Amino acid sequence: MRKSLIGIILLSIVIVGIALPIGFSAQSDTKVITYGETTYNNANYKSIVDNFFNQQAHVDVKNIESKIISAGEVNKVASTITGKTYTSDQIFSSALVDLSEQGNIKVTVDKSKITTITAEMYISALKSAGITHGHVYVTSPVSATGESALTGIMNSYEAATDVQIPETVKQAANEEIYTEAEIVENDNVTADQLTKLVDDVKDTVQKENITDHTTIVNIIYNYTVNNNINMTNSSIENLATSIGGVQAVQGDVQNYTNKVTEFVGNNAGGFSLNDVLGRLGL
Repeated sequence: MRKSLIGIILLSIVIVGIALPIGFSAQSDTKVITYGETTYNNANYKSIVDNFFNQQAHVDVKNIESKIISAGEVNKVASTITGKTYTSDQIFSSALVDLSEQGNIKVTVDKSKITTITAEMYISALKSAGITHGHVYVTSPVSATGESALTGIMNSYEAATDVQIPETVKQAANEEIYTEAEIVENDNVTADQLTKLVDDVKDTVQKENITDHTTIVNIIYNYTVNNNINMTNSSIENLATSIGGVQAVQGDVQNYTNKVTEFVGNNAGGFSLNDVLGRLGL
């Protein structure tokens, strides 16, 4: 009887372990928070953000590893794409990445605070970087466009998986999100329309391995005409450049995803179900 009871307990432990993503424990190392430095340095702002994470992700933020995203890190990306630069009192967007959730990538955006970038835009940009799993939560203590959060999200994935995303891939994904933000803010196009356009065009470009800028411009232009979307020629050119940039780094994206797969495989550890049953004589 005692042996059977021990067997049941250990079998339950094994089953719980199987339910978790291989390579990760049930501890907080599957979750990472990145705070915009303005938010982190203001106790009231940080409390607002923490409350959102606690309520939406059902976690205790005190037990989760955190990192701070500085204006310098954001400017390293943004200044080369849009020419914008930010000061240390302008970085509000914060994100929580939870890798314990299985299935395709999910993004929950605090729509009351993030004004421009939608969940679908984050998902599209993250997929461009080879990130396809986990649950991301994005918020801010005050109204913010949200594009700077992508830097933090990718940093969170690096911290959780111990695999560095190539700088070329980060740059391409960030260029995609910053370009989309500018188009939504400046053109007569909704976020939903733009996301659908970008996903469809990226699909075509990747399937046909298109790298020629003019060809990508024509694909986008034809899409806008067929779907009655109003975009300026300048926006079409910029979007073609960003999509071309994503296509150009697909080799680096594949290399990154291979390293993540290798990391997960090397850190699976533990006993298999057959090992445990054998040791129990079951």
